[in-house]
Amino acid sequence: MLKIGEFSKLSRVSVRMLRHYDEIGLLKPAEIDRFTDYRYYREDQLPTMCRITSLRDMGFSLADIVKILGIYDEREALEGYFSARQRELEEISLDTARKLALLDAARERLRKEQTMSYDITLKTIPERCAATVQMTIPHYEDEGMVWSMLVGETCRMNLAEADPCLCAVTFLDGEYKETDVEVLAWKTVKGVYPDTEHVKFRTLPEVTVASCTFQGSYEQITNVYAAMIGWIEANGYESDGPMFNIYHISPHETKNPDEFVTEACYPIKKK
Repeated sequence: MLKIGEFSKLSRVSVRMLRHYDEIGLLKPAEIDRFTDYRYYREDQLPTMCRITSLRDMGFSLADIVKILGIYDEREALEGYFSARQRELEEISLDTARKLALLDAARERLRKEQTMSYDITLKTIPERCAATVQMTIPHYEDEGMVWSMLVGETCRMNLAEADPCLCAVTFLDGEYKETDVEVLAWKTVKGVYPDTEHVKFRTLPEVTVASCTFQGSYEQITNVYAAMIGWIEANGYESDGPMFNIYHISPHETKNPDEFVTEACYPIKKK
């Protein structure tokens, strides 16, 4: 028989932890002296202690370890625990990889922001004829749904593009929406065409905007908007309608986000 101190050294588990294991019924001493309250362990309890340590290193909770030790000789049941833990660890690994990628992206954005400035100008976009689609999309990143509908319903109409041809999305909601985003997609055209089920041909009015054209991924759009708001306030203007983005080079032309060219437009008027 081994005193608790000797068992602690051999198993490389602290006396405090051994007492805790005793309290929760995970590993009880082989014998407790009823006069001195000394705890004694058998040598053949060391392999069990090794199993406990190994299971803890795998990330199993003490409650699960109690259950696993009870079925350790049942191969199929044990495999079930191991498989479930493997799935959990794989999910954690994927989540960690995603967070690391976000950290790398944040560092890259910070590096670019140190040398990046946004040139904001006042411009007037003249009255224009446009093929338009207004619809509610699940999320902002689902803009492709609107363009697919516009293209799908006009592909046989041989639309003559305006010069320049502007492709844009106007965000109609008065606030940021996590779901059910109301948008109006429009593409400037020349000529007269019949409406389809979802595509309406409209004359959009002249609009004065604060304009900022930037190159790169859409991740920087919030910084662009912040710079525009600052410019609008500093120059004595205020909002005069929903903002819109004109896509000069979009995912339709390139899959490389660094090559995107977007013009953010904020309709404004003098205060």
